[in-house]
Order: sequence, then structure tokens, then C-alpha cells
Amino acid sequence: MERGGLDTGPINIGQAARASGVSAKMVRHYESLGLLGAVARTDSGYRQYRAADVHTLRFIKRARDLGFSMAEIAELVSLWHDQGRASASVKQIANAHVAELEKRIQAMQDMRRTLQNLVQHCHGDARPECPILDDLSGGR
Repeated sequence: MERGGLDTGPINIGQAARASGVSAKMVRHYESLGLLGAVARTDSGYRQYRAADVHTLRFIKRARDLGFSMAEIAELVSLWHDQGRASASVKQIANAHVAELEKRIQAMQDMRRTLQNLVQHCHGDARPECPILDDLSGGR
């Protein structure tokens, strides 16, 4: 991996995991999904990661942090590596993801409003009547 502009050569999975902020288990998972391409191995079968692999792992981690699905990440990684890509393709994926996030946010806000209403109508005392349980059981 590059440090101070010098290539220090391949690193093992633990080092790649630490350098990218991704667990070794997830590094193996991303490799199994084909997101890293062919990772070199020693004669004894140990994985050897290059600086480019760590950079890709950081890319994947950032995309996961933004909530992209694995299918979307696969597309984004492919586009990222394609120097002839059209940025419109990337924007289309991002716009679709934003729309999905907005739907999920709306659904969560609806859940919050419903729960707030139920909590407001629950006396929270020694009585057995509970509108929260009534609602959950379909009794309302």
C-alpha cells in the first residue's frame, strides 16, 4: 500500500481490513461477490491486497454508509472503474436511491406519528385497557 508515495507491496486481509475500515469477514464477502476483482494469493493461499483493493474497499464502505444496496454498489464500482462511463448513469442510480430513501423516511415518519398517537391515548396506569395493545392486536 502507498505510504508517503512509496509502494510497500501487498498486504494481508487483516491489514486491508484495518486500512479500509471494513471487517475481514466483509472483505471476504465483497470478494465473493466479485466487487474486488481477482485478489492475488500466495502459494499457501493467503490473500494479498494491493492499494487499489483497499481503495475499492473504502469506496464500498462509503457506499454502504450511504445506504446503497449491494446491487447498486456493484453497479457503482463497475462504473467507477469504467473510464468511459457517462456520469448520467451514476446520477440515475443516486437519484433512484434518494427516492427510495425518501419513501423509507416517509414510512418511518408515519410509524412515528401512529405510535405517538397511541402513546398519547394510553393512560399508562394500573388499568388493563391499553390502546397500544388494542392496535397491535387489530382490535381498533
